[in-house]
Amino acid sequence: MRMLIFLFAAALMAQDTRPAPDGFERREVMIPMRDGVRLYTEILTPAKRGERLPFLMVRTPYNCKLQQNSLADRYKELAEDGYIWVFQDIRGKYASEGEFVMIRPPRASGGIDEATDAYDTVEWLLHNVPDNNGRAGMMGVSYPGWLTVMAMLDPHPALKAVSPQASPDDMYLGDDFHHNGAFRLSYGFEYVSSLEAGKENKPFEFDKYDVFEWYLALGPLGNANRRYFHGRFPSWNDFVEHPNFDAFWQRRKASPYLKEVKVPALHVAGWWDQEDFYGPVTIYEALEKHDTRGINYLTVGPWNHGGWMSGKGDSLGNIRFGGNTAEYFRGSVLAPWFAYWLKDRGRLNLPEALTFRAGANEWVRHGAWPPKERTATRGLYFREGSTLSFDAPTEEGEASDSFVSDPMHPVPYRVRPILPVYGAGSTWGIWLTDDQRPAHLRPDVLSWESSTLGSDLTLSGQITAKLFASTTGTDADWVVKLIDVYPEKVPDDAKMGGYQLMVANDVFRGRFHNSFERPEALVPGQVTEFPIDLHTQDYRFLKGHRIMVQVQSTWFPLIDRNPQRYTANIFDAKESDFVKATHRVYRSARHASRVEIQVEQ
Repeated sequence: MRMLIFLFAAALMAQDTRPAPDGFERREVMIPMRDGVRLYTEILTPAKRGERLPFLMVRTPYNCKLQQNSLADRYKELAEDGYIWVFQDIRGKYASEGEFVMIRPPRASGGIDEATDAYDTVEWLLHNVPDNNGRAGMMGVSYPGWLTVMAMLDPHPALKAVSPQASPDDMYLGDDFHHNGAFRLSYGFEYVSSLEAGKENKPFEFDKYDVFEWYLALGPLGNANRRYFHGRFPSWNDFVEHPNFDAFWQRRKASPYLKEVKVPALHVAGWWDQEDFYGPVTIYEALEKHDTRGINYLTVGPWNHGGWMSGKGDSLGNIRFGGNTAEYFRGSVLAPWFAYWLKDRGRLNLPEALTFRAGANEWVRHGAWPPKERTATRGLYFREGSTLSFDAPTEEGEASDSFVSDPMHPVPYRVRPILPVYGAGSTWGIWLTDDQRPAHLRPDVLSWESSTLGSDLTLSGQITAKLFASTTGTDADWVVKLIDVYPEKVPDDAKMGGYQLMVANDVFRGRFHNSFERPEALVPGQVTEFPIDLHTQDYRFLKGHRIMVQVQSTWFPLIDRNPQRYTANIFDAKESDFVKATHRVYRSARHASRVEIQVEQ
């Protein structure tokens, strides 16, 4: 019956005054899904073609009508190879029918999810678009990357290759909306209010230029619904109703569904991705456990969110990489990937993991990621006098450093003024490469710094903070940053003198130190261990540089303010719950706080 629907479904040709891209013929159709909902789809076929071509599909909640403009730039190398491009609005967005559900749970009740919609789209294309070669590929960055992962769960037999790029895996533990239980306030507020404003996305309009002041004036999180949202945005209501890692969030985590590598996959991530670095590496690692055919690959470069798909990639913010890394990826990795699987062209000259090593500014080929050979784990220990050392402390007692954390005067996550995430003039995309000196030496930020390196030190693999800390409050956030400190004089780039570049970082909400499902108040004055995953990196600290670790408790408005007085649900916290607390970080033989790094030998 479903085949009959595909064969006889009418394609709705919408009136559109946009010209087709040069060299392409455009067809606009409404493709029916198995439940009758129709999804708006644009099909762009090369006007001149001497062979049957494969499909290359991008599904998006961001208006597929804008995608055709990318054929001359972000998709240029692929477009030159010859594909039938398919751009589609997902359910409930822009010209598609149905209801939009943010990160629709896989295999939900009713049997409809993003995997079935991708399957049904491929099936329709095979029977209704002439001159195709029977193969399809799929790719996308961010939400479209996640949609690509969903298509891998129960793939159509014609889906022969995918490239999920910057795909979120877990919206609670490490991607867009939370990190280790800490709520990503500015991004969560602005993304949800835009994406759920209606069928078309609409940014929230702030009445202050510096949103640091706006969010601080917002007060407790409950004021978002009381003053602005009024319960209109489903995802914000989900944040309020599910403050812990419960079944709601667990069902939306992608990696537990990935029990088999059914389609060749090229996962892509950026070391300085300000939105989704956790996801692509976690998804790659989950699939790698089941990759019996050797078709699961990873590429990580020196990019921000999606930075590999535009521009040269020769720099990010103030950091230079000595070559055009994004152009290299698009022309020498991504284009050959799809040509190999979809057109039987060339050979697959890819290692298991291809990473760009900043500092050394070179591409490195790995047999596994994180590397399993020629590396060792070393601890960078917090020591007396604000020093950082590979030698563990030997002092008895409870040596420590402390600071007062005041949620009413939080540490800005970057130099003010802070603009809206996607507002005009925003530099959201480069903030992870910002100089960290504005935070260094603040009274509410602790810093430990190594001596000058006498030789290069190559970090290649896992980074984990082992923090032993206490507080006079009953809850606390811990932000840990691993930093490369440049020499005071950099001859070829004077502005980089003394620069403090974040190499790795993350935040951990203290209430979850035993369980993300069952939070508990911290005991005032009690030393507690907080293991914090700082993820992976491939980075060379150069001779003459120093290594620094900074620890702080606020990172605003990137992360919401922890009241520091435990409440069961921070979204219900009152103004009176926001209190000062003294936080103490221990550096004794018994409680040796440190950052453990995997280094190349």
